[in-house]
Order: sequence, then C-alpha cells, then structure tokens
Amino acid sequence: METTNKISCNILISLLKEHGVSNSVISPGSRNAPIVVALARCKEINKTVVIDERSAAFIALGMASISSKPVALICTSGSALLNYAPAIAEAYYRQLPLIVISADRPIEWIDQDDSQTIRQYEALSNYVKNSYNIPTECTSETMRWYVNRIVNDALLTATSGRKAPVHINIQLDEPLNKFHTLKNNHERVVELISPQNTLSENIVSTLSEVIGSAQKVLIIAGFMQPCNNLNKALQSLAKCNNIAILTENISNLSADSFISSIDRTLSIISETEKKCITPDIVITLGGALVSRHIKHFLRTNKPHEHWHIGISDTTIDCFTALTKRINVPPTEFFCQMDNKIKSLRIGDSTHSNYSLIWRNYSLKSKELHDHFVDKVGWSDLKAFNIIFSHIPKNWNIQISNGTSIRYSQLFDTTCFNRIDCNRGVSGIDGCTSTAIGASLVCNDTTLLITGDMSAQYDINALSVSAITSKFKMIVINNSGGGIFRFINSTSDLPELEEYFATKPKLPLPELAKGYGFNFYDASDADELEQIFSLFINDNSKPAILRVNTPAKKSTEILRNYFNLK
Repeated sequence: METTNKISCNILISLLKEHGVSNSVISPGSRNAPIVVALARCKEINKTVVIDERSAAFIALGMASISSKPVALICTSGSALLNYAPAIAEAYYRQLPLIVISADRPIEWIDQDDSQTIRQYEALSNYVKNSYNIPTECTSETMRWYVNRIVNDALLTATSGRKAPVHINIQLDEPLNKFHTLKNNHERVVELISPQNTLSENIVSTLSEVIGSAQKVLIIAGFMQPCNNLNKALQSLAKCNNIAILTENISNLSADSFISSIDRTLSIISETEKKCITPDIVITLGGALVSRHIKHFLRTNKPHEHWHIGISDTTIDCFTALTKRINVPPTEFFCQMDNKIKSLRIGDSTHSNYSLIWRNYSLKSKELHDHFVDKVGWSDLKAFNIIFSHIPKNWNIQISNGTSIRYSQLFDTTCFNRIDCNRGVSGIDGCTSTAIGASLVCNDTTLLITGDMSAQYDINALSVSAITSKFKMIVINNSGGGIFRFINSTSDLPELEEYFATKPKLPLPELAKGYGFNFYDASDADELEQIFSLFINDNSKPAILRVNTPAKKSTEILRNYFNLK
C-alpha cells in the first residue's frame, strides 16, 4: 500500500486501528497532511471532516460519549490545537477517552517567528492524562521502538483506569507530500491486563453493616453512562426502608422507586423538615450534579458520613462532608453491597421509614407540579412540558447547559433511551457540536434541546456535512440568557438586559435554509402541539424547531413554581 513516507504517522494510525479506535474527526491543514493521508488509507477507521477545530473536538466528544470508545481527533499546527481546549476540558471531567493528535513544526523552529509555530507540546496538560511528543527523526530502529512505545502508552492511558483524553504531538518536517510503499503495517501492540475492581469480602461486610444500621441513607446519582446492572442493583437497594435514591435525568437511571426530580421535590420541603430528613450517610456516584437545591441542602445540613464511589484521580468533596473515597466502579460497588445486604437481610428492618418519607414528598411535588403546569400560561415551563410529553421514547436526548438542563430536571424524563449534557465543565459552548457527534454514532434519532444563546454560540456546527436526518434540534427562543434573569447573582442587576440576558442575533429560518435543514416555528401552546408531530415525523432532512417564549413572564412563572409549598 502506498502512503505517506512519514514513518511516525504510519505507526500511529496502525496502532489506533489495533487498539480499537473506529472513529476519527479530522480538521484539514497543511502540516497534518501526512497524518491525514495515513488515516485516509486506513479503511478500518471512519473519518468525519470538520473545518472548525472547536466544533470538531465537541463532535468527537459526542461520539465518545455514546460509543464509550476512544475517538481520534486530528488537527494541524499552530492555533488549531488551542481551539480544542474547551472540549478537551469537558471530556476530561466526563472521563471520555479522546486521542488528541496535533501536527507540529520541528522543534528548532518553535518561537522563531515562522508560520504556525507555537509551543504545542503540553498545551493541554491541565486537561489530559498525559502529553506525548514525537520528534521528526524516526528512521532508526531505536526511534521506531520509541514511537511505538509511547503511542501504545498513550492509548492504554486514555482507556484504562479513569478514562480521559491524551495528547500526542507529532513534529513533522518538510517535504510533507512524499509517499512510499508500506510493506509491513503490523505494529507491536501492548496489551494491558488489569485486576478486577472489586472490594474485599471484609470491606463489603463492614460497609454493608454500616448501611444497614443507619436509619437514613441517601444515594445520589450524577451524570453517567446507562448501565443495566447498576440500575438493577440500585432498584434492589431502593426496597430497603432506610435507603432513598435520588437521580438526575442525565444519570440515565430509571425506576419508579427513585426520586427523579430532585429540585422539584426539595422545593416543597421546609427548612425545618429538611433538618429532620438530613441523612446519616450520603453515598454519591457519577459526575457533577445539576441540582443547586441538593448541594445547598447537604452543605447546610451535613450528613455524618459521605462516601463517594468511582474511579477518580482527585478527592471530590462537593458537600464539604466527605469521609470515604471508594475507588471502585459504581456498578461493582452497588452490586456487591446489594448482594451482601440481601444475603444478610440487612435492609428488611422496619425501624426506618426514610424511603417512604422521600417518596411521599416526591408524590406531593408531582401533584403540585401537574396542577401548576396545567393552569400556567405560555412560557418556558409550558413549552418544556409539551416537548417532554411528545418526544418518542426511543430517542436519544441531548440538552444544552443553562436554562434547558435546569428546566429538564423538573419533568419526568426517565422514559427516554438516554439523556446527555456537557456537565463536566457545564459550558454552553459546543452543545450543538456534541449532539451532532452523538447523532453520528447513534442508531436512533438524536434530539438536541437548546437555548437561543447556546445555539448562537455554536451555530457553525450546522455546517458539518456529515449531519443526517437523524439529527433534530429544538431552540427555546426566549431572548437569550434566561438563566441570568432567574439566578440571584444577576437577576436584580440594572445591567441585566444589556450585558447578561442579551438577545442573540439568530436568524434561524435563514440559517436552516442555508444549511439544508427543515424549519418549524411555534409561538404558543396550541401551535406547538400542532406542529410537534410534523417535526418529529420529518425524516427527509435534519430539522430545527424554534419555540418562541416570553422572557420576563417565563422567569416570573418559574419563581412562582419554586414557591409552590
């Protein structure tokens, strides 16, 4: 096979294939041409071309989040790499294995006022597990061994333990357009065998007895990938009278016994009642929580113990009450706890009604919610209610940060295939690109629910040619920055409308037409009800639905909603 004569590039692409990397996102350039050539001639790896590096990185992140597999991300030299930073930071905190590959100039030309020469090596060091630098010379057997070793190490580092991005920086000298015939494309592959992450029997017995003897145990799940075994273990634990389980929609856990709308439930509980339900033990799993209510509740009413479960490189103490950091996968931990508790019938005691207390609060909040939403006028809240009532159950939902993800927590959304959001860093940048990347590896339809400000921020993502009719997008058009009208830090500022909740210039009908999307528009409840079926059944092109809601009225209604108690 004829390919680039840059040996390091051929070694890299061969090892990507051998380590199971099946998707890549490429941004065109000059210095990365040899890498692109080697990749283009590798049939086993799918290629998606995205010109904008910032969008490209979020698209790769979306792919990795759905596939749970590493995705290669390739850019040219210079500022191109720096555009990856927001998505790489998000991937780091979501524990997603992106393989960042940047072409670089030879080291002797860095800082010499030559074109596209910046300090690339370790430019992303704060948000990758490791950085690797491959020099230009790769002709000796020693240098071939070196490149093979560090690429193997990079791929194993990204995909083992706490998964996270890695950065491989490849220095390439000119000429960049020379070819040779590659006779042997089989590289040495280093395999990693890790011991199973389980707790010893003694530790399982001790911890399960602590759980069984406590009257109030609160398990709280943040964002994570769907896992049937974990879901089953938590369902079983939820049968214990002394255990209540709180989930957010992006935890992708679902059971009638779970409290799935945390903010809605906590909003009807008085401060006095909260003191009475302060847990003895809090057990957390998954990533960062959306709910401000639960953070405030547990920081104000501290539990006696807080255990955090999961593979982590850092000590996570969100409630300022951490007592145990248990470094095992949540599925293994809760399956072991469930088996031990069932075998010893630890959870059968009737001395606690903690689970029942939480379920009663949840049912009460649902009654108040339904009554309020049924009577409320046209607003963000009404629009979200209609949307979540009509989305097909088999769809994959992506939600942007800001107003959209917070409204979604107020509704029962556990019936959908899966729900994702960029909550690692919680930025509005890249939400559209992430959803597009997810749609490229999903079998079913992917729906993005986003705000007008978030949509405007990442509008360039709509230009990606790989988008298919499986991608749909709802834009809540509420004059931008709805969350700033609600949160205390900005809501009362005289500068609110001019500097924070600023209305974006977002000509969606024209953009949809220009980028080849079908466009739908709704400005009241009846119109949204009527048009939604057309929107969800449109399979001819990707589609955008704009939902126009009143900004100030929506904020007022949301404030009234949180005073229902």
